[in-house]
Amino acid sequence: MADSPSVVQDASKPANPIAAFSLETILSDNHEAVEHPGTLSNGISPTGWDEEVPENHAAEGFCIECEDQPAQVLCETCSDAYCEVCFAAQHRKGSRKQHTSKPLPGQGEKSSASIPDAASEDSMDVEEDDENDSDDEEEWQGISAGPSSTEVLGAQPAIGTKVGEWFVDRAKYIPLRLTLAERKYLRLLEAALNVSEYTDKIDTIGFGLSKAKRIVQQIRELCAIMSGLMLAADYKQGQELFTDRDFESNAEFYQQIFELGRRHKIMNPDKMRTTYGKLIYLLQDSQSPDVKDLLNFSCVRPIRTVYAILEEHHAVELLRDDLVTVATKEIYSEGRPRREIQRDIKSKERAIETLAARYERNGLSQEKIRQCLYSIGDNHAFLRANRDPCEKMINYLKEYFHPTQAGDSKRSLAIRSGKGGARLSHDHAKQYSYVLQSLTLWREILHDMFHLWSLAEQDLLAENVPYRLRDTGQGLNRVQASPKTSRMMHNILHKAQKSVGTWIGSSVIHMGDHNVPNALMFIDKYTQIYRILLPICNTLSQIPTIAAKPALLSYIEDEFGSTENLTREILGDFFRHGFDGSGADNFFDAGSCIDGRLTSAWNWCATLEKKRYFPVFLLAGTFVLFFDESDS
Repeated sequence: MADSPSVVQDASKPANPIAAFSLETILSDNHEAVEHPGTLSNGISPTGWDEEVPENHAAEGFCIECEDQPAQVLCETCSDAYCEVCFAAQHRKGSRKQHTSKPLPGQGEKSSASIPDAASEDSMDVEEDDENDSDDEEEWQGISAGPSSTEVLGAQPAIGTKVGEWFVDRAKYIPLRLTLAERKYLRLLEAALNVSEYTDKIDTIGFGLSKAKRIVQQIRELCAIMSGLMLAADYKQGQELFTDRDFESNAEFYQQIFELGRRHKIMNPDKMRTTYGKLIYLLQDSQSPDVKDLLNFSCVRPIRTVYAILEEHHAVELLRDDLVTVATKEIYSEGRPRREIQRDIKSKERAIETLAARYERNGLSQEKIRQCLYSIGDNHAFLRANRDPCEKMINYLKEYFHPTQAGDSKRSLAIRSGKGGARLSHDHAKQYSYVLQSLTLWREILHDMFHLWSLAEQDLLAENVPYRLRDTGQGLNRVQASPKTSRMMHNILHKAQKSVGTWIGSSVIHMGDHNVPNALMFIDKYTQIYRILLPICNTLSQIPTIAAKPALLSYIEDEFGSTENLTREILGDFFRHGFDGSGADNFFDAGSCIDGRLTSAWNWCATLEKKRYFPVFLLAGTFVLFFDESDS
């Protein structure tokens, strides 16, 4: 009997402050009662939202490094099991290169060759100091004597050839083009995100900020945005939403409008440059278990892709039809007669109509098939604008510079640390290979950008991968691990290394640290490559047109000697100082790592106005601001 009063007293207290939450309580004027729950009955304060999460060890049978792929190779020296890609990355240089390995049972002999032998056809000739195994120092991996292949991995099938599974594999990550009705909702979403201060209110560090208060702030902001969207789209439904606060009944609408915003951004990386970050962070918070329990639904649904639409209606065979190459090809007008262009347009239109009629079925209209084909065509346009400039710059490098012999100072790509802001020291041959491998890697990344973007969103919106708010030196950022994106990047890097046959510098891929806090920052960095390379390619292509005018030709000859010298000076300066390891905030963050190469190129763009050939960029009429923040 003596225990009864204490039992009654304890029962009157909520076991968990979070359990007392409800939409009615949070959205009411009396929300302060749940924002400061005080201390628990045992006297311990609620856990903070920014606490460290203990790391879990890799499950048995999985790679000890990435922890999400089956182990294939056992390093006998380390006594650790790795997948093929991680073993190659970890044992690529230094003393680890001498480690012996053996394939795990059931993996066959393939895994034993994860680090190619020196006599292997795909080998990388590695010559560097064993003691130098960090990203902070320059790392040298020697130039192979034989020619290296720079063919685009997985290039598009040519017209008239068998397409095989190429379009099937690509279509799994190609978003479906927005319809007119969806574009109306898109404008609504962008307008709401433009006026939202979501990240300003949520991503703040304050003393005594309890987990309960953070959840309340997330819910209130999320509900405010979604209510405004619903009211603007359908006034009657919006009124019911404000009265009943029944978000679950409108779950499909919210999922649709958020999904089409994400889909539009993937297909148009230059759009939504300020609002997409808010959208992703908002959805990231909505995926937390506490928020989902309050809303009773998820705001996130998978991106609608071409493959998903066709698979739903059992029409995937369309992607294996050889006519799909003609129906989705890009038609170029540069340097071609009008009659030839019109012939290609009519041929493409006939192919589209033929495929639409051939694969039409119940639930899959001809218009929907056309939309799928146009979406694949949009992907080709993306590749032309983003990937092809990398290919053009590779061709310029090979045309104007010799791989091993500089000839004279104007043709030399040699750089020295401390001179002209350079962070690295390379002779001509070393810098040539360094530039070639960097451009090749960028090309392969952009070739698989839609796949990378899909994995990046999966990492960002994963329920079991929390983020931490950290001051990274560039303000508060959400630091979050990105296992799927990182895995894909290591695969691309591994293929690029085998493609060029040599590797110079570091292979470190920053992800989930102060350099690249999360997958959103990673995607944002690499979607800007075309902003760097495209103006250069356009300017170089316009030089003959500029020189056709006598006055401008006289200027070029007086200043540079000839148009060829002008082209070589622009290319030489970019290949030297766009890849010199500069641009970071400090000495240790600069260098030759995978992300540092892009940082150096950005730094070169910032100094372009000081170059003596800058007027040529303006005369070309194709110059765009590298740091333009507008969406247009």
